[in-house]
Amino acid sequence: MLVIPAIDLKDGQCVRLRQGDMDDSTVFSDDPVAMAQRWHAQGARRLHIVDLDGAFAGRPVNAGIIEEITRALPDLPIQIGGGIRNVDTIARYLEAGVQFAIIGTMAAKNPEFVLEACKQFPGHIIVGIDARGGQVAVEGWASESELDATDLAQRFADAGVSAVVYTDIDRDGMMQGVNVEATVALAAVSGLPVIASGGISHIDDVRGLMPHARNGICGAITGRAIYEGTLDLAAAQAEVDAFLRAN
Repeated sequence: MLVIPAIDLKDGQCVRLRQGDMDDSTVFSDDPVAMAQRWHAQGARRLHIVDLDGAFAGRPVNAGIIEEITRALPDLPIQIGGGIRNVDTIARYLEAGVQFAIIGTMAAKNPEFVLEACKQFPGHIIVGIDARGGQVAVEGWASESELDATDLAQRFADAGVSAVVYTDIDRDGMMQGVNVEATVALAAVSGLPVIASGGISHIDDVRGLMPHARNGICGAITGRAIYEGTLDLAAAQAEVDAFLRAN
């Protein structure tokens, strides 16, 4: 199980939103490359990047910055989401050195796109499922669908996706703890590896996920907690590693 630092890009800066509200953002750095290097130096084994502007625009907006990060850290696996609506965008990111492309809105609106992407780029596709009250949200969380999060995950059980990033929007950026029950249920129902996202505030939230690492929880994304210092990234990963070695 990986503890994965998040870099959310808005107007070229590293920010964190509260519950996905673009008007409620906190700027943590105006140098995303330096921030990526900081997390790498603290032992990050993967980086989660979201092009927030791209999620709302429906196309990549901060791709240039992401490419700068891949050049600066060529050996660090990166997963990128936000504005990925076609295979050309996926191809560009993979060619630039990104390891995983996260398909969110299109997964809900056009599941066939995920199937096609998995065929063209095997091993490089992650589905992003962002839910509010159990219902899938799309378009940068600006609108909600009538899809149930677990039903959507089940659609991709045999599609060949590498993992699902599951975000509880109500908890994202709120430092209220991760929704362990819903995240574990999603993994159980779909049979897919799930990366938990939204709400991690301190080490106890990571500890709450660790017992489920053998049951499909393969990662935990953290943003505001590591930026504000309530979670030590290196210490959290070390504790996960020790727990898994002992269990």
